[in-house]
Amino acid sequence: MDNAQFVMDRVWVEDRLRDRRVIPAAATPPDDLASSRGDHDLNAGMDPLPPLKPAAVLVPLVDRPGQINVLLTQRTAHLAHHAGQVSFPGGHIEPDDGGPADTALRETEEEVGIGRRHVRLIGHLDTYVTRTGFVIIPVVGIVTPPFMVRPDPHEVAEVFEVPLAFLLDSSNHHRCTASFEGVERHFYAMPYGRHFIWGATAGMLVNFYDILIGRR
Repeated sequence: MDNAQFVMDRVWVEDRLRDRRVIPAAATPPDDLASSRGDHDLNAGMDPLPPLKPAAVLVPLVDRPGQINVLLTQRTAHLAHHAGQVSFPGGHIEPDDGGPADTALRETEEEVGIGRRHVRLIGHLDTYVTRTGFVIIPVVGIVTPPFMVRPDPHEVAEVFEVPLAFLLDSSNHHRCTASFEGVERHFYAMPYGRHFIWGATAGMLVNFYDILIGRR
């Protein structure tokens, strides 16, 4: 377990994000995919499908006694995008939003019922571009208990937490291959109990690992 030398508490995480505290004002398509993270990381030559859509998610770090957990959602099976998958709370940046941070907080409250007063934003990850054309700003926030989870039954089938220590153990980062619409695709996966964390969510967690541990 390569994270054994780290004391993973809130102070350590905030220190590792000290150069990423200023959250971007907008989610803009990168001039060069190489300057962003995304589904193309493991799939050379894969370009996102236009039109590109700005989005933001919250990476919610729950400050539990003795450890930090990452809060995730299981999406309902009937949604148009990423149905049934594990994801962070988030979505499209709407015209009335004040930017990616505002979108992440609004979507978190709408999807899982955690209000803004429980979340303190501490930074952001790299822009993540999906094959389906989403340009995502992952905003990192500390969530302070106690709080009540009230999932939106239309969008969220389940809310659960995963220890940050599990996600920062590189032995839990699996590279998988599957065929999508007749094309072989490579992606990250982090199976946790009965939950299969994969795709964009796993890719963003690998980026989080790289930032915290200090690797690309």
